[in-house]
Parts: sequence; structure tokens; C-alpha cells
Amino acid sequence: MSTQSYRQITHNGLWKNNPALVQLLGLCPLLAVTASVVNALGLAAATLFVLVTSNLCVSLIRNVVTESIRLPAFVLIIAAAVTGTELLMQAYAYELYQILGIFIPLIVTNCAILGRAEAFASKQSVGMAGLDGFMMGLGFLMVLVCLGAVRELLGQGTLLADMQLLFGASAASWTLHPFGEGYSFLIAILPPGAFLVMGFLMAIKNAIDWQIKLRAEADKPAPVK
Repeated sequence: MSTQSYRQITHNGLWKNNPALVQLLGLCPLLAVTASVVNALGLAAATLFVLVTSNLCVSLIRNVVTESIRLPAFVLIIAAAVTGTELLMQAYAYELYQILGIFIPLIVTNCAILGRAEAFASKQSVGMAGLDGFMMGLGFLMVLVCLGAVRELLGQGTLLADMQLLFGASAASWTLHPFGEGYSFLIAILPPGAFLVMGFLMAIKNAIDWQIKLRAEADKPAPVK
């Protein structure tokens, strides 16, 4: 059994092994529904909930299920978690649930969730598995919200529009208009805009990683001759 520290799990989920920027998993819903912050936040929160729930359940049964039924059991757990998420969204955020549509049930097919269940949760304690699910989900959430914020800002000239769909009527006043009323840039909220913004986010991460690597190499002591 491989062991990782809490710090390593956190770093992997948020940065080094981020499911959206590094593993490039779950890109279909990521690019399809992130035209606004509220859509991105709704999908990301649902994915985070499923990740944590499935990781915890998989870790709990890791010593019970046999090799032959392991994957079907994992898929069943994930499907049950997604169904619970759907019911919660229908009860408390029905309008947002309708907007996200098919992409909520499609969380079942998100390779990041099954991948973490198989590669990590099935081999770790409940605490480690739960932390891994939370950090991977949080890393996914950060990328989705960043993508949604940039696309909403560039495409519609607003930020935090329609947040009442997720946080209730009091959030209707959260909308910001940095570029004034009537601004629009259509390509940013269309699929090509999603690919462009995602590419820029990946480029920024790679540039930061490269600078960190160069700095680490520069800090190494010179070899003794």
C-alpha cells in the first residue's frame, strides 16, 4: 500500500495532479457548462460531493469486495452518489438543475471519480480517501470557477450573475458589471471560447511550474570538484 502525507494529497489535488489541468479528465462538462460562474460552481459542487462520497464508501468496502466485482461495485457507489446529488439539487436548486441538465447524471461517467476510486481510495484508509476526494474535487472546482468567471466576464461583461439560482433570492444583488451595461463578446461564451480560455489556464500553470523548476535548479548547491 502506498502512503502519502496529508500535505502531498493536498498538493496533488489542488495543483500537481489537478484533474482538470493535468489529468484532463471531465473536460466535456467542464467546457460545456462553464459560460457563467453559477453554472460552473453548481457542477463543481456536485462533482466534489460525489468524489468525497464515493471515495469514502470505496475505502470502507475495500477489504470486503472481491477482485471480480470491484469495478461494478465502484460504479454502483458512484451512481448512487450522483442520484443523491440530483435529488438534492432538485429539492434546493431546481432551476440550476434544469440549466445543467444532462451534465449532472453524466458525472457517473467522469473518469476522475472512477480513477480516484480505483487508484487511491481502494488502497487507503477512510481519512486519506476522504481527503483525496475533497482535494481533487476542490481542484476541479477551482478550475471550473476560474473558467466560468473569465468566460462570463469576457462574454457578457458580468460577474456572479444569477447567483440566486444557487444561494437564494438574497444573492440576486451580487451581480457585477465591470464593463458597464450592454457589453458582450459572443465567442467567449461559445464552445471555441471555452477551449481558448482553458488553453490559457493550462499555459499559465505550465509557466508557473517551469519557473518553480528553474528556481529549484538554481538553488541547488554547485557540485564539489
